[in-house]
Order: sequence, then C-alpha cells, then structure tokens
Amino acid sequence: MPDDETKILAPAAEPRPAAEPRPAAEPLSAADAARPQPAAWTVKLVIAGIVLAAVNLRPAITSLGALLEEVRDGLGMSGSVAGVLTSVPPLCFAVFGVMSPRLARRFGPGAVVCAGMMAITAGLVIRPFAGGTAGFLAASALALMGIAVSNVLMPVIVKRYFPDRVGTMTGLYSMALALGTALAAALTVPLTDGLGGSWRLGLGVWAVLAAVAVLPWIALIKDHSVTAANGADEASTTAVAASGTADVAGTADAARPQAPARRITSSRTAWALACFFGLQATAAYITMGWMPQIFRDAGVSAGTAGLLLAVTMVMGVPLAFVIPRLASRMKNQGPIVVALGACGLVGYAGLYLAPAGGAWVWALLLGISNCSFPLALTMIGMRSRSGAGVVRLSAFAQSTGYLISIPGPLLVGVLYQHSGGWGLPIALMAGLMVPQIAAGILAGRDRTIEDES
Repeated sequence: MPDDETKILAPAAEPRPAAEPRPAAEPLSAADAARPQPAAWTVKLVIAGIVLAAVNLRPAITSLGALLEEVRDGLGMSGSVAGVLTSVPPLCFAVFGVMSPRLARRFGPGAVVCAGMMAITAGLVIRPFAGGTAGFLAASALALMGIAVSNVLMPVIVKRYFPDRVGTMTGLYSMALALGTALAAALTVPLTDGLGGSWRLGLGVWAVLAAVAVLPWIALIKDHSVTAANGADEASTTAVAASGTADVAGTADAARPQAPARRITSSRTAWALACFFGLQATAAYITMGWMPQIFRDAGVSAGTAGLLLAVTMVMGVPLAFVIPRLASRMKNQGPIVVALGACGLVGYAGLYLAPAGGAWVWALLLGISNCSFPLALTMIGMRSRSGAGVVRLSAFAQSTGYLISIPGPLLVGVLYQHSGGWGLPIALMAGLMVPQIAAGILAGRDRTIEDES
C-alpha cells in the first residue's frame, strides 16, 4: 500500500500561490540556522539510511501477501486466522506509532529508527521458523512494530538533517518506500522458487535487506548530532512524530500564543477525514493481503499474481506526486475523491466478473484507487489554518483511521472461509468504497476545523 506513508502536510495558513513552483531550497527557520551543520560524510550516511529504511517499510507485508496460500497450508491456518494476520499491520501502526514520540524524546529518533530496523530484521528471521501460528503472528507483530516506529520517525530525521530540502528528501523517501513495496510483491515468488520452493526461505530472505539497513543507523547513533537534541529539536520531534508527517513548518506557529482550541472530536470535518483515511487504509490492507490470493484462486499463477500486486503498488510512485499538487490547487477535493473511488468500484467489478481475463486492468485500476492515501494527507494539511491545527488533525485522523481499518481484512477472511469463494468478500470491498467516497466528499469541502468552532 503506497502506505502508509509519509507526505508533506503544509498548513493552510499563508499558502504559496498554487501556480508557482516550489523553490529548490526551503527557507531555514532561526532554530535550523543556529544548529551546527553535520559533516558531509554524515549527510551521505543519513541519505543512505533514509533510503534503506524506506525500502524496508513494506516487504514484511507484501511478501506475505504473495505467499499467503503457502503460509496458510504450511501452518494450517483457517481463512479467519489468515484474516487476523492481514489485520495485524494497521493494528500495530495504530498502537506502536503512538509510542514513537515518547521513545524519540527518551533515546533520540536515530536510535529508535535503528532499533526499528533491528526489530524488522529479527521479526523477518523468526516468523518463518516460529513453528506455529501463534509464533508467526508474534514475530510478524515484532517486525511491524519496527515498521510503525520507523515510519513515524523518519520525517523527524529528514527535518533534522535537511531542513531546506524537506520536500526533496520526502519525495526520495516516498519513492524508496513504493519501490520496496513493489519489489517484495514481484520478487518473493521467484526468490522462493530459486530457493527450492520453501515459503519459509522465501519470506525469511527479506531479512537480509533489513539487516543491511541497520548498518548506517548504527554509525549514525554514535554521532552526537543525531542523539544529542536541543530543546528545539525535541519540540520538533514531538510535533512531527505525533502527526506522522514530513512537514514541520507549522512548529513555529504552534509555539505562538493561541486561543483555546476546540476539541478535535467535535469537528465534523475531522471525523470525515478520519473515516476517509480509515476506509482507504482498509482497502489498501485488503489489497496487500488478499489480492494475490484472489488472482490465484482464479487460475493465475503465483508469480503472475505477485507481479499484479506489484503493478498495483507501483502506481503510488508517480501518482503520489501528481495527486497532492492537483488537490492543493482545488478548493474542493470531492471530484478527485469520486474519480479515485470510481476506479476502485470498476476494479472490484472486474475482480467479481472476470478476475483472470482482465487481471492487469483491474490491478491498474485498484492501484489508482489506492492513491487515496496521499490525497487524504493533502486534505489534512488543507483543513486547518495553523501548523498546530494540522498536527492535531493529522494525529486524530491517522490514529482513528488505522483503528477503523483493523476489522476489514479480518472480515474478508471470515467471508472467504464461510462462503467458499470471493463473491461476498469482493462485494464487501465494493460496499466499503461507497462510504469512503461519501466521507471523502465531506472531508474535501472548502472549510477548516477552525471554521467549525
């Protein structure tokens, strides 16, 4: 799922004119300018660490989707238990992501990201050989815990080292994340075949890539410029980590005296955004966890099913740049919501009527539909006038949204097991797209949470 993850959420206050291109270098704040600049070798190491970490933030999920049938047979899982397994990612993102700000204040963001990469490595090594379903689930949760904390804190690292290149580095990070997602989907089955057909080795091989990502972070946590944060860094870390976004331009706004803020839970726009975020996340995790199995049950080979998932995931690379720019130039983002939702409905109809005959078309359409994630993040940035409001809104919408997304993959597994086919599960997926469109239209209206107070 082009995840997941992380895009720039610019506060609605003082926006740049939409027609003007973003300058090559963003102006530095006084706090950023006062910090000692890191050595050139440190900057290169940080870039390597960011790219390697981003590449490792999704293979634990998409590699499992490509081999879900073999894992179920090998561990004797029912469809319902497999549904629980595909619901674990959003649960871990909701639970462990909340812990990231506190861990970052205590140990420093670089050290926590390093620990996250180690957790991913350990989880990927342990889970294929855990010996049972419970152990497999526990090891998966360990890897996903590392993904959750790293996903939230990577923007903090970007802001700390590249305060004048936040957009550029976030784009690089996003592309690396989408690349890792697609590679795991496309290569897991061929790697498994090359390793003798063992699904355990096919899943465990991705631990090698995660282990490589640990190396630059071990070097970085020995650098005092990473671990010794001053008061301004801690404030920035708290704000960015809490929101899970890459832009902390509003941190200075948050420090200014503000009128008492209305509770975010009383905002209809906030709830609409949370529902939209949660429903698009539901679709994304169902796609990553179950789409290869849908194609395989329709007679598509395992290798081709993995490639189809890769096509769906890789659509996030170009559209993650196009959609936010388009949305930011529109007062109402409802038309984009409807267009993406329509692609999803047509894709689900194709999966129901002719899953194998038009497989590549359905994968492409569902990939476009899954790009509701960057749209959701863009709308969050446009629905508040201040940086502090963006932080509050983002934290609420994302944490609530991930909780909303937990039951979806589980329900798909239960329906698949008890109905004996994909008719009802696909009907559920299509049915969830309708309230997603409705919530997105409400969230896309030209208003802010401050207007509702």
